[in-house]
Amino acid sequence: MYSALSPYRIITVCTGNICRSPMAQLMLTEAFDAGGLGGAVVVDSAGTTSYEAGHPIDPRAARVLSAHRIRSEGHIARSWREEWFRERDLILALDVDHYGWLHEAAPDSESLAKIRMLRSFDPAVAGRSTLDLGIEDPWYGGHHDFDVTWDLIKAAVPGIVASTRDVLAARQHAQHPDPQQVRSIS
Repeated sequence: MYSALSPYRIITVCTGNICRSPMAQLMLTEAFDAGGLGGAVVVDSAGTTSYEAGHPIDPRAARVLSAHRIRSEGHIARSWREEWFRERDLILALDVDHYGWLHEAAPDSESLAKIRMLRSFDPAVAGRSTLDLGIEDPWYGGHHDFDVTWDLIKAAVPGIVASTRDVLAARQHAQHPDPQQVRSIS
């Protein structure tokens, strides 16, 4: 159904890329696959720092994902690279400090337009201030904090999938306009 030339690329961003952003990456990947968009959307993740680069996902994050039948063994943390501003279509910050960091690092207005808070897609908090949309770092807490992180990400996933589906449909329409509309324009 979606035969765009290149996949729609989403990246999730947190501090070290071992807790929140890989959880969001893997949860979104699962949702896109379940929604039949797996071939049209690619999701990856990164951290704003290199503190954890090369390390696996936090075991507590892996536990929560595994409890929901999402595998995480292959995740290796990495830090943000500037070229991803150009190469990604949607950049999702997990907390306000990541959002601010990305805004400061963005090289141009086109890149700035791609940056969103992940929770801005949650209808329960849509329209709230960016300051109210963060997901606190569960790394400092216990298992319960990772469950809360799961819940907050999960609430935004349907909105991200729906928004992406709309973007893909618009791309498809732009690539293959309705012949009736082409005739009426000419």
